[in-house]
Amino acid sequence: MTSPGPRPDLKSLTTTPGQPGPAEPARGPSGRGAAKVVAEGVRSAVVPDPHTCTGQDARRVVAVLRIIAPPYWDAIPSGWSWCECGYQRQAVGRANTEQLILAHKRHQAACPLINPQAVEPDARHAA
Repeated sequence: MTSPGPRPDLKSLTTTPGQPGPAEPARGPSGRGAAKVVAEGVRSAVVPDPHTCTGQDARRVVAVLRIIAPPYWDAIPSGWSWCECGYQRQAVGRANTEQLILAHKRHQAACPLINPQAVEPDARHAA
């Protein structure tokens, strides 16, 4: 098979005489290009860190329940439960994944990071 040859241009860009091209900076009064005010990639204003939690509504992820259930019935579902307090469980299979969901809910009710009232007052000060 032979190639059809060079591909013709699909667009024809016409240039207007006396005006700068689209990628050229405008000329300043001295005849040189426009002066850069700030180097590229440098912030010109102080921006607060978006990852810092401030204020009364300082939310963060404390517990995660991830369930993978493929859309067909004969597939094997699996799950993963994690909490910042150190609780971590995994399950494979339909019955085990259902038990993992129940265990995750029970942990949310008993976890001191999620529900501080669940821990007895003496236990909080003992650590």
